[in-house]
Amino acid sequence: MESIRIEQLPANRRSLRLAVVTETYPPEVNGVAITLSRFVEGLRERGHEIQLIRPRRDAAQRPARDPGLEEVLTRGMPIPRYPELKMGLPAKSVLIRQWALRRPDLVHIVTEGPLGWSALQAANKLKLPVCSDFRTNFHTYSQHYGLGWLKKPIMAYLRKFHNRTLLTMVPSEGQREQLAAGGFRNLRVVARGVDTQLFTPYRRSELLRRQWGVTPATPVVLHVGRLAAEKNLPALAAAFITISKRQPRARMVLVGEGPEERMLRSRLPEAIFAGTRRGEELASHYASADLFLFPSLTETFGNVTLEAMASGLPLVAYDYAAAGQYVRHGKNGLLADYGRTDDFTAMAGELAARHSDNPEVFRTIGRNARLTAESLDWKHVVRQLEALMLAIT
Repeated sequence: MESIRIEQLPANRRSLRLAVVTETYPPEVNGVAITLSRFVEGLRERGHEIQLIRPRRDAAQRPARDPGLEEVLTRGMPIPRYPELKMGLPAKSVLIRQWALRRPDLVHIVTEGPLGWSALQAANKLKLPVCSDFRTNFHTYSQHYGLGWLKKPIMAYLRKFHNRTLLTMVPSEGQREQLAAGGFRNLRVVARGVDTQLFTPYRRSELLRRQWGVTPATPVVLHVGRLAAEKNLPALAAAFITISKRQPRARMVLVGEGPEERMLRSRLPEAIFAGTRRGEELASHYASADLFLFPSLTETFGNVTLEAMASGLPLVAYDYAAAGQYVRHGKNGLLADYGRTDDFTAMAGELAARHSDNPEVFRTIGRNARLTAESLDWKHVVRQLEALMLAIT
């Protein structure tokens, strides 16, 4: 399929009825849910009708019925180690009945679990066009839970799944190249955006910093994300210990929850564990910090990277995913070689030292990070997604 430029689309574009199948959506807090909600709202604003199919979170949940949005709730079960999330159970017969009565123009499958697989089967039976997202590196997660032997069969399943769709959307060119080398076909890059009105340096709060027990001169190091094994958190702890040797007054703030919290509390006893934060409160936590560390090695993208950059934070991350795509080493952040913990920790210490030793250079890196984020507007990203969907229907 030839690449489609947005300007090639006719001015009188069609409105689509889209069936979107996912196992996660707000109020759940994770990169997939947040990004998908941006796409759904953006497509609705552009006149498209969305049928959102997802597992029921609890018995009290009722399906949403809003203009341009119909929600279909299916059966689900808790995901081990992620009790706040649900794995969708197979619902092929339900979806066939739904779609036979009112056919969608396109089925878009976001997650590849049993619900996604049954949606693929139902769409194929009804001869509906299907596209998919590759949003989570499940094949790399397995090694962090003592299940490394599952990596190859998981990858084989994902390849089979996505190659049965018309196209698979990935968030970065690096991800596209990696999957293409693994036998995935019909891959298209659809970038992620960031809300630069929400995430902005102007949300810095001295009141919040006082609650953290720090002065205006104290360097605050921030991490945002689930506290789970696949996030490479030992590297985070090692990096902050290195920072503390060069900046003894530095404080660590962690936003997020998860099973690795106990380990982090033992290794970083003085750290501030802020729990889960959303919306303006989350944005204020970003803007009130001084430096962002992101040690994960399993992201398909890493939304928090762009959120930190939009908040004007100098950052240290590994050279891949969103950081590899948008961070220019030494200009708007620092990039460590992929998997090199010693490289990551050394750069964290180096950047933290600049906070006091060379504050103008430090501030310039933060300003450049903000300028980069300002170019990543969600409206443009939604139009890119819309162009691909119109091209295959």
